Amino acid sequence: MSLKSDIILITGCAGFIGSKIASSLLECGNIVVGVDNLNTAYAPEIKQWRLEQIKKFPGFKFYQIDVTDIDKLRDLFQQYEFKGIMNLAARAGVRASIKDPWIYIQTNVVGTLNILELCKEFGVGKFILSSTSSIYGKNGMPFKEDSKTDYQISPYAASKKGAESLAYTYHHLYGIDITILRYFTVYGPAGRPDMAVLKIIHSISENMEIPIYGDGTQERDFTYIDDIARGTIEALKKIGFEIINLGSDRPMQLNYVINLIEEYLGKKAKIAYYPFHPADATSTWADISKAEKLLEWRPRISIEEGIKKTVSWYIENQSWISKIENLE
Repeated sequence: MSLKSDIILITGCAGFIGSKIASSLLECGNIVVGVDNLNTAYAPEIKQWRLEQIKKFPGFKFYQIDVTDIDKLRDLFQQYEFKGIMNLAARAGVRASIKDPWIYIQTNVVGTLNILELCKEFGVGKFILSSTSSIYGKNGMPFKEDSKTDYQISPYAASKKGAESLAYTYHHLYGIDITILRYFTVYGPAGRPDMAVLKIIHSISENMEIPIYGDGTQERDFTYIDDIARGTIEALKKIGFEIINLGSDRPMQLNYVINLIEEYLGKKAKIAYYPFHPADATSTWADISKAEKLLEWRPRISIEEGIKKTVSWYIENQSWISKIENLE
């Protein structure tokens, strides 16, 4: 979906998903205004690397702003006429949210509220909110958008549920066209260093022990970053208020992913097993029929191809990526 003449605001533009969406839009000749506070929730080196990739495009404008600062955000809305907003700014991570739930509420709930208020104030007609499969908690699978989602099992998931509720309120009261995208275990090159795929690649490469919480049979609906970016851009179309899953529709056991990484690195993993964490889901699986119908979207990259691409990126960037924090 090529917009070209429109200006899109992406919050969290130095994040894993936000940076890929920004580069995809910019490659098509669009203008992107990017906002990120460049926090140290995980290694800032990888955020800077992503940011440098998108700064190469002439249509990109970057502002170091925290979404909790509504006054600085308002300055941007006064300067630009945004066709659409993609709110990718978020504190992510299930386990980290247990240690510091307050920052999750500030960024994920208050930050979302600030942007919705500005959409109302400046008449922005399209708002996309990035959400998460963690919303579903312990629902039966596959996870469907109309499932009851009242029982989150982490502060992270609860904060995203709060953001979703605010989004519906602003659609109902002010008619803002809002699409909520629930992402499922996104991975790929330049991914988050605190997530499983990159940590496992690093650990095997460096002959380090991998801690596995559970027995490795837990399943995740691993979804490749390029597919997620493409689906998010398709969601810029106006379709009213909708919640849509973006996932692979092909859950994989963690053990299988480890085996793939072993194969592509040509090295065996050293694994230490620990008790299953109570805030983790045993399995995730996206029903993507709604994405197929409304966005004409399906994932294109298989787990086998996606892991191979991610391993190749790690090897190409090993000289600096292997030294950052969060991987160990």
